[in-house]
Amino acid sequence: MTNELIRGVTEADTPAKLVTAVKNLAIAKDEAAIPTLIAVFGYNNPTAAAIASTALVEMGEVAVPQLLTQIDDYNYGARAYSIRTLAAIADPRALDVLVDAAATDFAPSVRRAAAKGLGNLHWHKLEFPENEKAPQRAWETLTFVSQDPEWSIRYAAIAGLQGLTKIPDLQQPIHNRFKQMLDTEPERSVRARILLAQSQ
Repeated sequence: MTNELIRGVTEADTPAKLVTAVKNLAIAKDEAAIPTLIAVFGYNNPTAAAIASTALVEMGEVAVPQLLTQIDDYNYGARAYSIRTLAAIADPRALDVLVDAAATDFAPSVRRAAAKGLGNLHWHKLEFPENEKAPQRAWETLTFVSQDPEWSIRYAAIAGLQGLTKIPDLQQPIHNRFKQMLDTEPERSVRARILLAQSQ
């Protein structure tokens, strides 16, 4: 049954047929569909990609290993969907990939998705001492990203930092960083996002 649904995706010859085939495959919620759903990210069909991403998020942690190994190094659109999906699942196994993407990816869409995701990982799933080291790495990365020349990436870094304020040891350093940013930030929307984060 799942094999037929997978074939429906790979053989779809119009955008509309692809969307229908991906919907049908998503409904199956079968782990065997994970590689095909990830491959859809690279088909240049945003509707199909969004359906595939939602299906993978609903599958949750079981999809994480293949999402991590199948990240597309060549297609930044596909990579952005993978990073957004990993961020939504929030499994801390994605930490290395999100840190790397937030700090170094050339595509702003990928960097924004990674920066937001870094603030909301499920740190409690890590064992000691990793559950203390990992949020610190996220904080260091987001502090670096919050200085980016591109305003939309700074904006995403603030969202990530706001998520990290759930970690008691990081609350004061993050609030200090927000104060520094308010002193220097020229972009009105970014300043507004800092003020929102401070008020939460």
